[in-house]
Amino acid sequence: MSSRVSFRAVYERFPAALKGAFVLRGADGQPHQVRLDTAWVRECAGCSSERLLIEPAILEVAPTLDTFVPFEIPILDLDPGWYALEVEASIDGVEEQVHPGDRFSIGWPRGAVRRGSVDVGRAAGDLMVRSVECVGDSIRIAYECAEAPRVRLAVDGTTHTVLGVEHEADAERGRVLAYPALRDQTILSIQVGGADPLEVRLP
Repeated sequence: MSSRVSFRAVYERFPAALKGAFVLRGADGQPHQVRLDTAWVRECAGCSSERLLIEPAILEVAPTLDTFVPFEIPILDLDPGWYALEVEASIDGVEEQVHPGDRFSIGWPRGAVRRGSVDVGRAAGDLMVRSVECVGDSIRIAYECAEAPRVRLAVDGTTHTVLGVEHEADAERGRVLAYPALRDQTILSIQVGGADPLEVRLP
């Protein structure tokens, strides 16, 4: 989100498409001119992207009213993965890339991914890994650590995409979210900083 313009995306998911709108409002108490050029659906692992069909538009965005720009995203042809929206916009003549809205997933076939959980109770550097859970759309690593960790993952020696870290500062714990593990993958490596990686056999 720009410091000058609040730029959100709201949508509903239907069997064949996501339907919704970009919602713009001045965020600093001032009106702004926003030019929308193009929008994309980008796969979080960097494997693919699809351009959204929106009409380029020049909008006068007020600080007290929401301005809506509708969109529709066909999803039947998207490969399994996690996706995020990206908009190329010009705010008062300054080019920006904006990433509005929550990411969403296109599911993997049920038999293609590992499922189950395993207790770990071992450390990767400053990170105490409590458990690893494999579900249909992600790996979820529960940990204890004073600060949000910078984690690198690999599965069977190949770099594995981290989706994000959900850290509870007061509780000094959280979880790492990553792409799911496929059925034929066996070893997850968790590395924090320069410490030796922790290897966990997937459930």
